[in-house]
Amino acid sequence: MLTVDFRRLPVGPGVRVLDLGCGGGRHAFEVLRRGADVVAFDQDADELKSVASMFAAMETAGEAPPEATAETVTGDALAMPFPDASFDRVIAAEVLEHIPDDMAAMREIHRVLKPGGLAAVTVPSFLPERICWALSEAYHTAPGGHVRIYTLAELSAKLKATGLVIGPHHHAHGLHSPYWWIKCAVGVDNDGHPLAKAYHELLVWDIMKRPALTRIAESVLNPLIGKSVVLYVRKPA
Repeated sequence: MLTVDFRRLPVGPGVRVLDLGCGGGRHAFEVLRRGADVVAFDQDADELKSVASMFAAMETAGEAPPEATAETVTGDALAMPFPDASFDRVIAAEVLEHIPDDMAAMREIHRVLKPGGLAAVTVPSFLPERICWALSEAYHTAPGGHVRIYTLAELSAKLKATGLVIGPHHHAHGLHSPYWWIKCAVGVDNDGHPLAKAYHELLVWDIMKRPALTRIAESVLNPLIGKSVVLYVRKPA
């Protein structure tokens, strides 16, 4: 399930991409499939082991073009172990809302981007996130949870303050917001609740089958209750 639109963040052979806070690696895997050179970066070394295993499996299965490279690096988003101007693209998907000093992380994104480079930054959308916080304290107070709710204006202003040029934005995952509202209402750890379980099965079916009906429904819902907002920025040449 991709949040970033790669039509707005083009990647391909010869393009070096940083997936900052890559988590399970969903965007890093897509970058590799498209033939770019990807660095999956996260502070969770155990998660990166799984990402590295998937990179190897993709190469064995021929899912990765032979010229593309992939590596994992463990580290801190506030002090990344990369020289200035190391990457043509940076992806920071659902990361900044976890970081108390988000401006430091944004300055690092600016630093490691090459002049003229592009970044895609995604965070939870204001309205869906505000409803989750209202329904459940556990949703946002768990260790490693969300420490803030962004408005698009705040996210844009902070990225602009680092020297990045603000570009287009869109919302994604409109079908997912009701699932998280249900989870927050019945208990974020209560995966066995019949309503939460049924909605989760719907989402899995949608991801696997991508039927026209749910694609149309999500395109209508995204601007209204999209779970994520995606902002594209550029480092001036």
